[in-house]
Amino acid sequence: MASLSTWCRYIAHKFEYSLSLSYKSYKGGIINNKEVYDTVWKNLFQGKLTFLHWNKGQEMAPTIGDQGGTLLVRKLPTADPMRVFVGDVVLLKDPEKSDNFLVRRLAAIEGYEMVSTDEKDDPFVLDKDECWVLADNDKLKPKVCMILIS
Repeated sequence: MASLSTWCRYIAHKFEYSLSLSYKSYKGGIINNKEVYDTVWKNLFQGKLTFLHWNKGQEMAPTIGDQGGTLLVRKLPTADPMRVFVGDVVLLKDPEKSDNFLVRRLAAIEGYEMVSTDEKDDPFVLDKDECWVLADNDKLKPKVCMILIS
């Protein structure tokens, strides 16, 4: 059984996630101010912080085998560089097919300077709310993905 401090951290994280979802719904006009309280409690007691994702494909080979594998994914309340770290495996929406997800490794976050091995390319610094992700499989061609965080 988990310790009391683990349970407290879990409840605090779940409450923060619930508040974040409710705030986004309120700001987006999906719910009104009378429904915020109910939405917070509903997300707190019925919402899930983690889910399983079956990764099929070779983009993360050899880390995840060619046959695929199951990942336990933790939901984050906000896209914040303080919650993820370079080297983490992340799940992103596919820019070409919004129903699909991409599994990638986080290579750089905002403020990192990116330098190419090709001398023709100029170095650049990642702006706020930008990140650089890579597939572990070097044989794949990169996809250009632009995600705007609102």
